[in-house]
Amino acid sequence: MLETIAILLVILWLLGMVSSYTIGGLIHILLVVAIITILIRVIRGGTL
Repeated sequence: MLETIAILLVILWLLGMVSSYTIGGLIHILLVVAIITILIRVIRGGTL
């Protein structure tokens, strides 16, 4: 589930970079949150 959310956020981030810069800030924030969540899961010993 976490991987799906991370992939979706990456796709939305790329679309935001291409389409408009107004929503880009929000997508960047969401992408950072997804990366931090994945890193915490990996550090705790979980797998992607």
